[in-house]
Amino acid sequence: MNGTTRTGSSTWHNWAGNVSARPVREVSPASAGEVADAVRKAAEDGLRVKTVGTGHSFTAIAAADGLLIRPDLLTGIRDIDRTAMTVTVESGTPLKRLNAALAREGLSLTNMGDIMDQTVAGATSTGTHGTGRDSASTAAQIKALELVTADGSLLTCSEKENPEVFAAARIGLGALGVVTAITFAVEPIFLLTAREEPMTFERVTAEFDALHAENEHFEFYWFPHTGNCNTKRNNRSQGPAAPPGAVAGWIEDELLSNGLFQVVNSLGRAVPATIPAIAKISSRALSARTYTDIPYKVFTSPRRVRFVEMEYALPREAAVAALREVRAMIERSPLRVSFPVEVRTAPADDVALSTASGRESAYIAVHMYRGTPYRSYFTAVERIMTAHGGRPHWGKVHTRDAEYFAEVYPRFGEFTALRDRLDPERLFGNDYLRRVLGA
Repeated sequence: MNGTTRTGSSTWHNWAGNVSARPVREVSPASAGEVADAVRKAAEDGLRVKTVGTGHSFTAIAAADGLLIRPDLLTGIRDIDRTAMTVTVESGTPLKRLNAALAREGLSLTNMGDIMDQTVAGATSTGTHGTGRDSASTAAQIKALELVTADGSLLTCSEKENPEVFAAARIGLGALGVVTAITFAVEPIFLLTAREEPMTFERVTAEFDALHAENEHFEFYWFPHTGNCNTKRNNRSQGPAAPPGAVAGWIEDELLSNGLFQVVNSLGRAVPATIPAIAKISSRALSARTYTDIPYKVFTSPRRVRFVEMEYALPREAAVAALREVRAMIERSPLRVSFPVEVRTAPADDVALSTASGRESAYIAVHMYRGTPYRSYFTAVERIMTAHGGRPHWGKVHTRDAEYFAEVYPRFGEFTALRDRLDPERLFGNDYLRRVLGA
């Protein structure tokens, strides 16, 4: 199949609707060779190049004013190596399709985030992660990747081949080239038992270190304007599989988490004064439940209520203090926050611009319903996070710049030097990358 090219001025919007762009040209290549051809042609025509997956970033990281590459035709599994326990997949493959295909083969990724609509390249390039005591982000599970660079050449990199590129390109922000294929480490499919349980804010913060240490995957959600949290513990299980019942699962995942949540957020947007009362009811609506299933059915859940989000990675030991500061800030402010605050963890990894690079981390994520003013809330939270040396998620709302990142990432200079070598003319640049990486 050959790719398609379209010239015109159609406007691209991201998933949340807070970012738009109007590229000069769009192309949907069907092979790495076609990507290379498109990159060379764009360079000849003086157009900057960006690739966009499903638009799940809340920042303008993928916004294109020149050539927009859509990876819709770059999908599918290229190879499964059962000796090396790896899978090589085209970069435009949605995580949802990868997870389902791996499960059919009796395989699984070790860890993953809580949504799976993104493409594999979009998810890894922005540092998407789940929660884990020992297992890290999606990008940290990469064993090799294929990259079309600014001169149109195809570069394969791994720990053995072009290792200095591999060290940075696993979370490359789209700044080093166009990722066309990724090789992930996989393992035989396993079962996870999820234990979801309401817990008070005071208890979960007091016991946070123990809950982290005792569980392979621990996370919790705090409902602002209340003292209530919902905790989730995922641990490997010998089975048997015991997924949520069809009716109970629908009530929890569709009615409460999507349908009713949509309604109450719409009400809260229209009448902000109702939010604290709604929060108290919502935080009590979730009950304890335990279920056992294959990994992607436990780690991920549908997200149909649209929002904007900011998330910061902190040194793990700073997380509880920072969260308590966020709570105190909300309580003394006129803010009305209808979305829970999410807290997750990750072990240290060795990816240059990973939010967990070189340090054990905890993530604090704040959200606001789409269409609700969010800047005053996010600005106040960001002030708290940066005071603790926080690193913002590359695909979520933040106001930090290259000067700040040079302070909080010891290997920032390594990344920018590599960018200077691979893309000296900034073919893959845009306004967002200029801000976060410097000119």
